[in-house]
Amino acid sequence: MTTYADLVFLDGQVLTVDPDFRVVSALAVTDGIISAVGDGDDVAPLIGPVTRVVDLKGGTLLPGINDSHLHACAFGLTQPPLALDLTHPHVTSLADVAEAVRDAAGRLPAGEWIIGNGWDTGYLDECVADPSRLPTRHDLDHVSPHHPVLLHSFSGHTTWVNSKALELAGVDARTEAPPGSAILTDETGQPIGLLHEGAQALVQRALPALSPAVRADAIRSTLAALARLGITSYTEPGLGPGGDELMRGALATSTLDVYRRLLADGELTARVGVLLLPTGMASTAAEFAEALDGLRLPDDADPRLLRVLGVKIFADGIVPNKTAWMHQPYIGGGCGALCAGGDTDEERIAEIGAMIRHAHKAGFQIGVHVTGDRGIDTVVDAFAVATAEHPRSDSRHYVIHGDFLSARSMKSLAEQGFGVNMNPTIKWTVADMEEEFVGAERAAYAWPYRDAIDAGVSVASGSDAPVTFPDWRQGVATMLLRESKAGGRVSGPEQRIGLAEAIRTYTINAARQDFAEDWKGSLEVGKVADLCALAGDLLTADAHDVPDMPVVLTVLGGRIVHDDLAV
Repeated sequence: MTTYADLVFLDGQVLTVDPDFRVVSALAVTDGIISAVGDGDDVAPLIGPVTRVVDLKGGTLLPGINDSHLHACAFGLTQPPLALDLTHPHVTSLADVAEAVRDAAGRLPAGEWIIGNGWDTGYLDECVADPSRLPTRHDLDHVSPHHPVLLHSFSGHTTWVNSKALELAGVDARTEAPPGSAILTDETGQPIGLLHEGAQALVQRALPALSPAVRADAIRSTLAALARLGITSYTEPGLGPGGDELMRGALATSTLDVYRRLLADGELTARVGVLLLPTGMASTAAEFAEALDGLRLPDDADPRLLRVLGVKIFADGIVPNKTAWMHQPYIGGGCGALCAGGDTDEERIAEIGAMIRHAHKAGFQIGVHVTGDRGIDTVVDAFAVATAEHPRSDSRHYVIHGDFLSARSMKSLAEQGFGVNMNPTIKWTVADMEEEFVGAERAAYAWPYRDAIDAGVSVASGSDAPVTFPDWRQGVATMLLRESKAGGRVSGPEQRIGLAEAIRTYTINAARQDFAEDWKGSLEVGKVADLCALAGDLLTADAHDVPDMPVVLTVLGGRIVHDDLAV
């Protein structure tokens, strides 16, 4: 007796992303699993009376997109009405920010927090005209004297607050910043209202606690947006006690509990992998070990929909804050530092190494946030030491971001079977801005996709939302073009990669990061039917047009979660 397919796709460009990157014209789905891949004759026998037949009309079908680094709860919290949208091009000046805060203060009761997200000095007119001009509390005080204000930068590595927020948090000239972070001050030693890296927690801890209902609404909002983008899997990179005071508490342990409730209620419309976050942006190895050992790890009800994959560690900061640890000095001086306990570089190296060894020995996959080349070399060396001391098969540790991944680190990662998780949409956003910090040559090199792939490193791509909008189409275009958001200037053309390579970073390579390449990430018989359909032929499209190609259908395990074809 013939078992008919539930879904059949015909007359399109079906990008299988198999080892040969075969392109066929048809695909069938039965009971949530891909049951046939080939041409019309291969799927015709599976078409029954209730089969939905989708005519792709020359469009593209590819595996569901896997955004392998995306803060989903935090992204939802940054969207109106839960936060002010301060992103470019909506906001282009300090005056724009002040006006948005003034408007919110007029609507909210006195004493209520005003939260915003997305500002970037590289797109604020006053700061562009005078690079020494920084946002300060004084820019906010006159429009919000009775409301505490907390505004996250686009990167999440800087928080801008007003005087009321500093007062409520108890931050003043006597307050010391955690290791590897900074409280920026004026000539009198008073805080100006900008806090970098781990120092952000000093103010964020004063925020009212997020309720489970608000967390759930934020995740639901993100899931809806991801379905419209064709994203069927993502990594939530860091939930745990270290996130209690990061991104409004969106990274706290209780967010994982909310995910489990959404799973139980059948509301997850994407597969979620989680990295645990024992400690925040600055800690000692002892604090990290104690927190990790104390984490509760219940069995996940459906590990193909929600699974704890490993542990996240912060090793340094970011280039725009001059907190990424670099071999060569920044323009204007300084090389950044590791954000770990210790008074010297040697002590901080030892602390990071101890954290990595502890997590590795405990059996976890490790993802380390590290952006500077010296920081990356330190982390990759620590991976090698931990692996040598405590041999494990297939641990798949990886560097998160890896902006300035060095040749020697690439070689080591490839030899150990480890990976890197890069962010093309961040490259698109900050390419021009980074030149003022590291010069044109180093800025052009940042996110070296070509070199990493050629070295044999497994490269996955993620948006780091809410740092950037989670649009993989812009990510693909950036990998093909290396053009910047501001003016479309090319930045590092020698690091361009091809379309097949770019798609792999968002599909099968990301599945490998999840230990899931045997059941998702490509369109092969027997794998789950996670699908993304585009209007138009991705193979022949001009790279500049890729970001505007409509996603017309998204399928998760055979279940349609976004459908523009029926409209």
